[in-house]
Amino acid sequence: MKFKFEHNNINVLDLEKSVNFYKEALGFEEVRRYHAPDGSFTLVFLKDAGSSHTLELTYLTDRKEPYNLGDNEIHMAVTTDDFDKAYEHHKKMGCICYENKGMGLYFIADPDGYWTEILPNKNVV
Repeated sequence: MKFKFEHNNINVLDLEKSVNFYKEALGFEEVRRYHAPDGSFTLVFLKDAGSSHTLELTYLTDRKEPYNLGDNEIHMAVTTDDFDKAYEHHKKMGCICYENKGMGLYFIADPDGYWTEILPNKNVV
């Protein structure tokens, strides 16, 4: 039996703000959007340029309060081929929320407070 990652989901309070953040911060592109027939929710699937894995953003139309992320210990991670350039870009965006220079990584936070770990691509020559 084999399994393959399809997508991860996060719920967002402002769909377009989140879509724009992931596009600007990570270069993710929207590949699919689904509106519930009753108007209760919208799903947007975002994808990077190098894999088939997607990030699903769920927007519940009646949700008005920010989501409780608990201790926010759950995160996703991405690699970049130009770590220094990515760091400067995220610094200008003001979205770096934690740095661990000793481990050579940092985290950015999206508009809802979800963290993404930024790692250098160790396979880049």
